Amino acid sequence: MIRRPVLLLALPLALAACSQSYSPDTYAAGAAQQAAKVERGEIIGVRPVLIRPDGTVGAVSGGAAGGVAGSQTPGGEVASAFGAIGGTLLGGLAGSAAEQAVADAKGYEYIVQETDGHMVSVAQTDRRPLPIGMRVLVIAGKQARVVPDYTVDIPYQRPGKKHAPDLAAGPPGLAAATNPTVAPPSGAGP
Repeated sequence: MIRRPVLLLALPLALAACSQSYSPDTYAAGAAQQAAKVERGEIIGVRPVLIRPDGTVGAVSGGAAGGVAGSQTPGGEVASAFGAIGGTLLGGLAGSAAEQAVADAKGYEYIVQETDGHMVSVAQTDRRPLPIGMRVLVIAGKQARVVPDYTVDIPYQRPGKKHAPDLAAGPPGLAAATNPTVAPPSGAGP
C-alpha cells in the first residue's frame, strides 16, 4: 500500500516534469493564432541565464493532490475538512518547491538593437546561443522570442502611388536584355 505522503510528493514531481517549454520553436496553445508585432534587429549582447518557472503548475497540482489526500483523514466531516485544508497547503508548498527544483532551464538573454535604434531584451532557451552580430527577428507578444531573420525583402509601395512595381519583370535591365525594343541601360554591353 502506498502511503499518502508519498502520493503527496509524487504527483507534483510528475507534473512539474511536464512544465512548459521556453524554446523559441515551441508555442503554447494560448499564443498560437495570435498576431504578434515583429521587429528586425541585430544581436548586440548575449549572456547565459537560468530560467525558473513561477511555481504555479506545481503549487496547483500539489495543492490538489494534498487536498485529496488530506480529505481522507479519519474522524468525521470536520477532521476531513481540516485534513483537506492542511493537505492543500502542504501539497501546494511541496509542489511549488518540486517544480522549481526539477524544471529550471538553462537559457540565454539576448540584447537586440532594433532597426529604429531601440534595444530589447528577451530570455529564452537555445541549445547554443545565437551569435553576436546575427540579424534576427524579435517577435513580441505572449511568448516573446528572438529567431534568426528568415524573411525576404519585398518592394515597399508608398501610399498614394498609382501603380505597383511589376514583380514579374525581374531585376532592372532584364527587360532590355530580353526585349530588343527596349534600350539597354547605359554602360551595358550588346
